[in-house]
Amino acid sequence: MSEMNVQALLAQMRAMEAQAAAKPASAGVENTSQNAQVDFSSVLKNSIDAVNETSMEAGKLADAFEKGDSRVSLAQLMISMEKASVSMQAMTQVRNKLLTAYQDIMNMPV
Repeated sequence: MSEMNVQALLAQMRAMEAQAAAKPASAGVENTSQNAQVDFSSVLKNSIDAVNETSMEAGKLADAFEKGDSRVSLAQLMISMEKASVSMQAMTQVRNKLLTAYQDIMNMPV
């Protein structure tokens, strides 16, 4: 299960890298900033969805383990819980950095 997630993540990263390399340079600055905004928001949404999915999966495994499901091992449960914890902490740090950047921009003199 863990290898499949890693392989899927690597495939997604390679696809994003190829997509970024294939984009031609834009003629207008407005078009570039608009595309960057759309791409950033979709990447952010996908990241938040992935964190939510990881957390939900850990919750389901915990419920199954508590009910005595023999297909769920303690090691599998602990790895899933740690993945959810690490992904939530990473998302929190990204949020903190974004808020700091926003505050820095808002405090710039015009």
